[in-house]
Order: sequence, then C-alpha cells, then structure tokens
Amino acid sequence: MTAPVRVRFAPSPTGRLHIGGARTAIYNWAFARANHGTFILRIDDTDPTRSTEENTQIILRAMRWLGLDWDEGPEVGGPCGPYAQTERADLYREAAERLLAEGKAYPCFCTSEQLEADRKAAKERKDPFQGYQRRCRNIPVDEARARMEAGEPYVLRIKVPEDRGDVVIDDAVHGQVTFDAKELDDFVIVRSDGTPTYNFATVVDDAAMGITHVIRGDDHLSNTPRQVMVYEALGAPTPTFAHISMILGTDGKKLSKRHGATSVEEYRDAGYLSDAFVNYLSLLGWSLDGETTIIPRDVLASQFSLERISKNPATFDPKKLDWMNAEYLNAMSDAEFADKVLAPELEEAGLVDNADHLPMAEMLLLAQIVKPRVKKLGEVAGVCGMIFKTADTLEYDEKAVKKGLAKEGMASVLDAARATLDALAADDWNAAAIDAALEPLPEELDLKKRVVFQAVRAAVCGNLVSPPLGETMELIGKADCLARIDRAKTMAL
Repeated sequence: MTAPVRVRFAPSPTGRLHIGGARTAIYNWAFARANHGTFILRIDDTDPTRSTEENTQIILRAMRWLGLDWDEGPEVGGPCGPYAQTERADLYREAAERLLAEGKAYPCFCTSEQLEADRKAAKERKDPFQGYQRRCRNIPVDEARARMEAGEPYVLRIKVPEDRGDVVIDDAVHGQVTFDAKELDDFVIVRSDGTPTYNFATVVDDAAMGITHVIRGDDHLSNTPRQVMVYEALGAPTPTFAHISMILGTDGKKLSKRHGATSVEEYRDAGYLSDAFVNYLSLLGWSLDGETTIIPRDVLASQFSLERISKNPATFDPKKLDWMNAEYLNAMSDAEFADKVLAPELEEAGLVDNADHLPMAEMLLLAQIVKPRVKKLGEVAGVCGMIFKTADTLEYDEKAVKKGLAKEGMASVLDAARATLDALAADDWNAAAIDAALEPLPEELDLKKRVVFQAVRAAVCGNLVSPPLGETMELIGKADCLARIDRAKTMAL
C-alpha cells in the first residue's frame, strides 16, 4: 500500500518570500491537495546570523495572502512538531549520537590548515578524489572518545561506505540522475559548535515528519546525493525527489531584483490578486494540458501532477502577469468588483471616507466602467478619481488643457455643451440621455466629433483618457458637471 502523501515547504527566514520560493510552496500545496495528502510548513531557521522572527512573520503573511493553507506547522501545530528547526536541536543531537554509536559517523579533529594542505596535495598528485581525505576515519573509538572528552575541537562526519557506488536518483522531473561515487566524501553533519549542517538537519526533519516527496528548486539537486547518504545511515526511506527548474527573466538570465519586484509582498502591494498570482506562478514550469491558462485554485488543487512539470527553465513575464490579473478582475461580477476592489481602493486612495455610504446603483455603474480598464488594483483611483472630485478640486492635466481647451473656438463649444446639458431634466440625468443630448453637437457646430467631445471630456474630467463620457458624467452629477464646464471656460479660447 502506498504511503499517504506528505510534503513540506521549508523556507529559511533570512528574508522575504520570493517568487521562486512561492512557486515551490504552490507546487507542494497543490500536490498535497491533489493527492489528499498533508502539506507541512516548516521554518528552517538554523542560520542564526540571518534568521529573524520578523522574517518568519513576513513569510507567514505571504503564505496566508497566497491562500496556501498548511495542515501542520506554525500557528497550526501537528503531531511532528515543533516546526522550527531552532526548536528541534535535541532531535539532531540524538540522531548524531546514534550514528556515532553505530559507527556510521565519526569525529574529525582536522584543523582548517590540515584540510587545506590535504586538498592541495590531492590536487597536485591529480587524485580523482579531492574531497576530505578521511584522515580521521580510522582513529580507534577509544582514542577518539578520549580526545572528544578532553575538549579537543572536532566536527562529526558521515561515514560513507567505501563500497558505495554511484548515487542514482529517479527524479520525478529530470528522470534518472547519476552522481559519481568519487564525489562523495565523508561530509560534515555536525559543526564544531554543535549545530547541524543543512544536509543533516533537513534529512532528520524530513525522516521524522514522514515526508514522501521533496519538491524543491533544482539548485538543491547537488545536495541530493549527500542527503541520500544521511537517509541510508538513519535507516529511513528515501523520498521521491522532484527538482523544479529555475525562473528566468525575459532577458534569459536568472530572475533577480534587476528584473523588478521579486518578493510576494511587493506584488500584493502592487495590486495583484492572490488567485491570479498563484495561477500565473503555477504555470511557470507546469501546465494543465498545454493550452489552458486560466486555472482556478480548485482546479489546480485537484489536477496538479508532477508528471506535467517541465524540466526547462521558465520565464517570468510581467506583461503576462498583468494580462492574467486583468482577466481575473474582469471575470468578477459587478457586485463582487464593487465590494472587493472598488470600495477598499477608493477608501485607500482617500477618495471617500466610507464606501458603504455610496449608493449601490452608483457603485455597480462605477464597477462596469472601471473593471475593463484596470489591470491592477492600484489603477482604480487613477481611472475614476475625477468622479470624486468637485469643480473646485478637479485637477486638469497639461495635455488636456492644451489639446482639448486651449484652442480657438473651444469656449463656444463649451457654451453649447453646457446649454444642452442644462436643458436635461434632473430625472433624465443618465448616461443614455447625456450621450443622446451631446450627439448632435458636432454637426450643429460644424466641427469634427473628436474636437467637440475632447473639449467636453477635458472640461468635465480634467484629462482625455477617462472612461465612457456619459457614464462618467452620470456619476459626477448634473450640478457639478455644469460647474466644471464653467471653470473650464476660463481656460478655453
């Protein structure tokens, strides 16, 4: 019987959660959900100089925003806790002592100078094996114990079996990967200060937590043969490995800060929806069927598989992310957009004190005209901000004044537009009636349609790129539209 799937995401709290880490978390989460397994969040905070509680909280906030709920881990608990490596020191010490007692590990007393001299000598004699020369491997147990008890500095090294052949990994993404046995030295598992190395601690944890699949970036592929040695020494089953490719920028180079934002929180603050962001990151190296691009979270959680992960590097394209975010925004109903996007964005921009006080009919109309015109949440205020100004507070951009107002004859255009609009009854002040009333003006004034409507738009909106004029003026209201035209006349010729 196949063991239930158990996967983990184990970030180091040495900084923010970046795109690559977020994608790894998404794949682990989705694989667990698709296989009715367990998704574990573990904090690998064994680097005391860089790991901080603040960074841990940043990672937890990012995970919550991404919607990647974990079954075991911080704030949730579970049967394999604690879930921070700094709280698991006893487990590492016990595992190291057991390997030492079983003769599967041994103390090494070599100084850094001795190690360097051995490396140099191996290189000079062109030895195919240039790793640790196993100088301390055969020190008698009693002698080694006496030196340890005397306080002589030492590290613990794994004792790789001398007859151990090549390490062959059946990677779920890369297929069979072979590591030359000559490259396997007796590597350090416990440092001289008693702290475990990464390759030791992570295996002790994964074994204790019953991890069945290790899904991680392929920058960890080189660690795998050493970790296999630790699994074998511990007598623990080796999990299935799946090493996912790196993410590149559009220039073909490894994604970094020079390509723009790299942390999850930066994208959250830039106005992306978490569902769209998760959807986009999931497609950086995985596909549902090679064609589908909009993949709802529930589909990802039910259809994700390791078999469809590509071994080729993925390219992060901000323009595609913008497109996908716009698709998610546009797929919202007007009511949902008004509630989840408009209301908070209008309040955040200081355009309204409390969006709940705005009439629902106005919010739904505003949703209709704003929704197709934004790609990110932060663009909402720029699209509709002029609606919430007054004739006194409206700002006119230089281009609108120059192209729409500061031309000969524009004062007459505004006079005609004002008279036409003033003739509309208050009860008839709606987009359809406004558009119908303004439609004949160009012919009556013997001017091009673009010239007339550009002048009206500049006068009422302060710019030349506002949403549909009729709907915008309906939301502004008759009195203020007329007052704005009056003000604009002072700038018109």
